[in-house]
Amino acid sequence: MNTRRNLISGLGAGALGLVALGALGFTAERQPRPRADGAKFPNPTLFTHQGRKVDFYEDLIRGKVVVLNMMYASCSRNCPTATANLRKVQQRLGDRLGRDVFMYSITLQPELDEPRHLQEYVDKFHIGPGWQFLTGDPHDILELRYALGFYNVDPVLDGNQLTHTGMVRIGNEPVDRWTMAPSLTDPGHILSAINHVDHRVELVGEGLQEEDA
Repeated sequence: MNTRRNLISGLGAGALGLVALGALGFTAERQPRPRADGAKFPNPTLFTHQGRKVDFYEDLIRGKVVVLNMMYASCSRNCPTATANLRKVQQRLGDRLGRDVFMYSITLQPELDEPRHLQEYVDKFHIGPGWQFLTGDPHDILELRYALGFYNVDPVLDGNQLTHTGMVRIGNEPVDRWTMAPSLTDPGHILSAINHVDHRVELVGEGLQEEDA
């Protein structure tokens, strides 16, 4: 069974309702839309789980292929399962992570999750290098949540933090190519979505082959 068929079949009917699927099961969206000031994304100062100060767009997103999700350290339902699943994606990326692809998890509870709490979470789930957990000012985190598309148009559902932990935003910032995938789908499908937006990788049958530089 070829890669495209595997990718589509693994999503299931429920997941299909969450994203408009393209030829590979994911639509390469031109989202988030450009802001009024001309910037593609907000650029607030955030803090990593190691306590390092970073500017969101300039330091983390600009010029990169990125994988982003939202979580919070005290979440006992969706977040641990999603994190464990993304840990498998991290392992499959191998040495591409931190070189060609960068993973970021942003807390939904910045008022509670200080860097030390995120570090404890990283240690608990044995998260390796190349995947950073981020916190910051609550207003900035809210702006990022909307800019990245982690929101529900229903204000009641939007107020439920668990509704924002089920998807992963995947993008290639230099070419403005974006998509989303369910965080609990098979890790191979998430990896296929990453490769789908990464112009340096082409799908060849069931294997993946990096294009010649």
